[in-house]
Amino acid sequence: MVQGQDKSKEWFDEWFDTTYYHILYSNRDDREAELFLSNLSSFLEMKPGSSVLDLPCGKGRHAVFLNQKGFKVEGADLSANSILEAQKTQADGLSFRMHDIREPYASAKFDYVFNLFTSFGYFDKEEENEQAFATLVSAMTTGGTLVIDFMNTHKAINCMLAEETKTIQGITFTLKRFVRDGFIVKEIAFTDQGKSHFYTERVKELYSTDFSSYIQRFGLKVKAEFGDYTLSPYQELTSDRYIVIATLS
Repeated sequence: MVQGQDKSKEWFDEWFDTTYYHILYSNRDDREAELFLSNLSSFLEMKPGSSVLDLPCGKGRHAVFLNQKGFKVEGADLSANSILEAQKTQADGLSFRMHDIREPYASAKFDYVFNLFTSFGYFDKEEENEQAFATLVSAMTTGGTLVIDFMNTHKAINCMLAEETKTIQGITFTLKRFVRDGFIVKEIAFTDQGKSHFYTERVKELYSTDFSSYIQRFGLKVKAEFGDYTLSPYQELTSDRYIVIATLS
């Protein structure tokens, strides 16, 4: 019997809450993330004590780095298991809570709101993506800054590896990638302890023009666009990332 893909749950709600998600992505480069946040905080001239919302935050690796730089950080995520793990790192000026990005974030207003590592466009309905963007904006102070770090969809599709296998911690994952109905899809299949598992990731095919539309619609202004974690200029066909910084007047 194949485990996973409970039709009553959304893909991210189920997949992100499994231990297998964290195994598959256990090789994420923390040094790269720290370099990005160092470059970003320098570019933004963030002052010690500034307030930051990291939404969604996963297990909190970005939030921890930001707090270590002297910022007051709140991380929020829909995954209960991720938040439980993140809360182990709580410290002075660093806290975590469960939250669905589609719901208004009413706890506070923040100088900086970060949406990092392609954490947008997960929803089937465009209204839900708009609700998510509205949440990010509503959490900003007047004069605040929003940072969205998304994949460069042009390059992601052009360089897509249709199928590959990865063996991590003794588990062999078979990954299939394709574009369907405006979504970049990754199917994940593997067997562990005699049980077969299957999960799916779906991220909306969003481009810089789509984010420009969101930004304009919600009354923000673009401050800068970058194409990687060293903050090189964004190049539509060759950049690894699409990083947009916008401000709220």
